[in-house]
Amino acid sequence: MSAQPDHAPVTSYAPAPGAAAELLAQLRSDRRADRWVPAFEREWAAALEESRRTFSLAGLYDVVQGWQARVASAPAVDAFLASGRDDSTFVDLGEIRGRRR
Repeated sequence: MSAQPDHAPVTSYAPAPGAAAELLAQLRSDRRADRWVPAFEREWAAALEESRRTFSLAGLYDVVQGWQARVASAPAVDAFLASGRDDSTFVDLGEIRGRRR
Protein backbone atom coordinates (compact mmCIF):
# COMPACT_ATOMS: atom_id res chain seq x y z
CA MET A 1 0.00 0.00 0.00
CA SER A 2 1.25 3.44 -0.90
CA ALA A 3 1.59 6.26 1.60
CA GLN A 4 0.67 8.75 -1.10
CA PRO A 5 -2.80 10.31 -1.09
CA ASP A 6 -5.16 8.89 -3.67
CA HIS A 7 -6.10 12.36 -4.89
CA ALA A 8 -4.12 15.36 -6.05
CA PRO A 9 -4.29 18.35 -3.71
CA VAL A 10 -5.97 21.41 -5.16
CA THR A 11 -3.41 24.02 -5.97
CA SER A 12 -4.70 27.49 -5.34
CA TYR A 13 -4.17 30.19 -7.91
CA ALA A 14 -1.14 32.32 -7.21
CA PRO A 15 -1.02 35.61 -9.09
CA ALA A 16 2.16 36.59 -10.89
CA PRO A 17 4.59 38.67 -8.83
CA GLY A 18 3.66 41.87 -10.66
CA ALA A 19 -0.09 41.22 -10.69
CA ALA A 20 -0.91 43.77 -8.00
CA ALA A 21 1.01 46.55 -9.76
CA GLU A 22 -0.60 45.69 -13.11
CA LEU A 23 -4.01 45.61 -11.47
CA LEU A 24 -3.43 48.99 -9.82
CA ALA A 25 -2.46 50.46 -13.20
CA GLN A 26 -5.70 49.07 -14.66
CA LEU A 27 -7.72 50.54 -11.81
CA ARG A 28 -6.08 53.94 -12.24
CA SER A 29 -7.03 54.02 -15.92
CA ASP A 30 -10.67 53.05 -15.26
CA ARG A 31 -13.46 55.62 -15.08
CA ARG A 32 -14.15 54.39 -11.53
CA ALA A 33 -10.59 55.17 -10.40
CA ASP A 34 -11.67 57.76 -7.83
CA ARG A 35 -13.52 55.02 -5.90
CA TRP A 36 -11.65 51.89 -6.87
CA VAL A 37 -8.02 52.95 -6.32
CA PRO A 38 -8.47 54.03 -2.67
CA ALA A 39 -10.53 50.90 -1.95
CA PHE A 40 -7.88 48.64 -3.51
CA GLU A 41 -5.09 50.42 -1.65
CA ARG A 42 -6.91 50.02 1.68
CA GLU A 43 -7.53 46.31 1.09
CA TRP A 44 -3.97 45.77 -0.13
CA ALA A 45 -2.48 47.57 2.90
CA ALA A 46 -4.61 45.50 5.28
CA ALA A 47 -3.67 42.26 3.51
CA LEU A 48 0.01 43.25 3.48
CA GLU A 49 -0.04 43.91 7.22
CA GLU A 50 -1.80 40.58 7.78
CA SER A 51 0.80 38.77 5.65
CA ARG A 52 3.62 40.34 7.66
CA ARG A 53 1.98 39.22 10.88
CA THR A 54 1.10 35.68 9.75
CA PHE A 55 3.83 34.99 7.17
CA SER A 56 1.08 34.02 4.71
CA LEU A 57 0.45 35.35 1.21
CA ALA A 58 -3.13 34.08 1.07
CA GLY A 59 -4.68 37.44 1.95
CA LEU A 60 -2.68 39.21 -0.75
CA TYR A 61 -3.79 36.62 -3.28
CA ASP A 62 -7.40 37.08 -2.19
CA VAL A 63 -7.21 40.84 -2.70
CA VAL A 64 -5.74 40.45 -6.19
CA GLN A 65 -8.26 37.76 -7.15
CA GLY A 66 -11.20 39.79 -5.84
CA TRP A 67 -10.18 42.91 -7.71
CA GLN A 68 -9.41 40.97 -10.88
CA ALA A 69 -12.96 39.62 -10.69
CA ARG A 70 -14.37 43.14 -10.21
CA VAL A 71 -12.45 44.46 -13.21
CA ALA A 72 -13.45 41.48 -15.36
CA SER A 73 -17.12 41.77 -14.44
CA ALA A 74 -17.35 45.57 -14.73
CA PRO A 75 -18.50 45.55 -18.39
CA ALA A 76 -21.31 43.09 -17.56
CA VAL A 77 -22.34 45.20 -14.56
CA ASP A 78 -22.35 48.33 -16.72
CA ALA A 79 -24.50 46.58 -19.33
CA PHE A 80 -26.90 45.39 -16.63
CA LEU A 81 -27.25 48.85 -15.14
CA ALA A 82 -27.72 50.42 -18.58
CA SER A 83 -30.50 47.94 -19.35
CA GLY A 84 -32.68 49.32 -16.55
CA ARG A 85 -33.30 45.90 -15.01
CA ASP A 86 -34.40 45.63 -11.40
CA ASP A 87 -31.46 44.95 -9.09
CA SER A 88 -33.34 45.13 -5.80
CA THR A 89 -32.83 41.41 -5.09
CA PHE A 90 -29.05 41.39 -5.46
CA VAL A 91 -26.69 39.00 -3.69
CA ASP A 92 -23.52 40.33 -2.08
CA LEU A 93 -20.43 38.90 -3.84
CA GLY A 94 -18.49 38.95 -0.57
CA GLU A 95 -21.15 36.78 1.04
CA ILE A 96 -20.97 34.26 -1.81
CA ARG A 97 -17.17 34.13 -1.73
CA GLY A 98 -17.29 33.63 2.05
CA ARG A 99 -19.58 30.60 1.71
CA ARG A 100 -17.11 28.78 -0.55
CA ARG A 101 -14.34 28.75 2.03
